[in-house]
Amino acid sequence: MTVIELTRELGKAIQADERYVKLMAAKEANDNDSDLNALIGKLNLIQMSYQHEAEGDADEAKMNEFDKEFRDVYGEVMLNENMKNYEAAREEVDDMMNYIMQILSLCVNGEDPETCEPAAPDGACTGSCSTCGGCG
Repeated sequence: MTVIELTRELGKAIQADERYVKLMAAKEANDNDSDLNALIGKLNLIQMSYQHEAEGDADEAKMNEFDKEFRDVYGEVMLNENMKNYEAAREEVDDMMNYIMQILSLCVNGEDPETCEPAAPDGACTGSCSTCGGCG
């Protein structure tokens, strides 16, 4: 099997992983949330207004108003339960992908693919006591 074929197999395994499945379900929930989509549409309009104002002789008061309005609406978006679920699921997939990339990087640098273990972020548990500085 070639490296590309193995990569495609890894892609299939990633798509079957519960973290990926959860992310796709959260994405679909976001797509179907009309209130969330209305807020995102409002964010886009505010951003376009801000950019349009910034192109000419920008009125500082308008710019500040757009900025405040953007921050307020963005806060509403991030408080939406579907968006919270999506962000949590996306973070899990991002963590998984970072871990995979670190393993691949170690292997490219000559580490043993069977035993190499990426360094854990400060305070994170890898599950391996040999890499641990002690439980907190």
